[in-house]
Amino acid sequence: MRSTDVVIIGAGAAGLMCALTAAARGRRVLVLESSNKPGKKILMSGGGRCNFTNMHAEPANYASRNPHFCKSALARYTPWDFLAMVHEHGVPYHEKKLGQLFCDNRSKDILEMLLTECRRGGVALHVKTAVQRITRAGAGYELRTDLGEVAAESVVIATGGLSIPTLGSTGFGYDVAREFGHDVLPTRAGLVPFTITDRLKQLCTELSGTSADCTAACNGESFRENLLFTHRGLSGPAILQISSFWHPGDTVEIDLLPDRDAHAWLADQQAARPDAELRTVLAEVFTKRMAALLAEQWFGSKPMKRYAPPELAAVAERLRAWRIVPGGTEGYRTAEVTLGGVDTREISPKTMESRRSPGLFFIGEVLDVTGHLGGFNFQWAWASGHAAAQVA
Repeated sequence: MRSTDVVIIGAGAAGLMCALTAAARGRRVLVLESSNKPGKKILMSGGGRCNFTNMHAEPANYASRNPHFCKSALARYTPWDFLAMVHEHGVPYHEKKLGQLFCDNRSKDILEMLLTECRRGGVALHVKTAVQRITRAGAGYELRTDLGEVAAESVVIATGGLSIPTLGSTGFGYDVAREFGHDVLPTRAGLVPFTITDRLKQLCTELSGTSADCTAACNGESFRENLLFTHRGLSGPAILQISSFWHPGDTVEIDLLPDRDAHAWLADQQAARPDAELRTVLAEVFTKRMAALLAEQWFGSKPMKRYAPPELAAVAERLRAWRIVPGGTEGYRTAEVTLGGVDTREISPKTMESRRSPGLFFIGEVLDVTGHLGGFNFQWAWASGHAAAQVA
């Protein structure tokens, strides 16, 4: 039987961070990845440039039934700590907006940095290697794997959630959690586009590829970003953000003029340009095609002077508070994260260790901690992986 100090199941962001950190402490680390290569989600993230952290990461940027859980790990491993490693390896990066840090070149730069650190620490990494069973054995664990039997003092579950199954996600980590007596909170797709199934779908299809600045709100949360019309419905950063707080049947309210008092602006336009058509006025803030379609389909475009005060107020209200009820989401197929997961009330917030089974750790997306869009989920991967590695 092969013997090691730590077995980490999953070679994604959290698993690799945990591996390199534990190895730097002198621990013998074995990483098992079921897919054919490590870091697949890292490689595809940020449009191929990896939004690897956010300089403004703080607990308020995370959703969990136990909102205090993430505080300790995030405080002890900050974006600046990760940036120190980025600087050491000379990875060029830039801030895109709102504290979002991206690679200048390609996501592979971040993955290679992590793998280099793992090699430096002597981490043994095996891909195409599944784990069939984990059992308690004395003070440690025994695992049945494609490598054969493995004995370890500590086991770290870094298998992620259910999002983007084409990358190899299976929900294995949830099964392990249940086997060792943990509750797994209901899961659903997060940071995911909405699908539209009612009459609005025609508008979305006709405007597919068009984006617009907006504020999207639902269930007491709101985000100021762009929305994007698609053939299936609505996407873009604002929609992805609010999708994590939406439940089937909920109404999403979208302000298409977030920088303006819609009614005051339209009244000013009516006074200054009475002969201009509504579509022409709206084209100052939207694309010409979007302005024309909204004007025709929603209001019936006509010269501004022909809108009576109640009509103008109705136009303003629709633009200020466009209310939609999505038919659903695109699901795990395109979701960036999985909401829900292993209940953190039975996990140590300082070490990520199971309170039910000492030596068993859960890190990253498998836990019920989900960040906003913009590098926050990567920062949780780094921070939780680092926390577990201090004691695993």
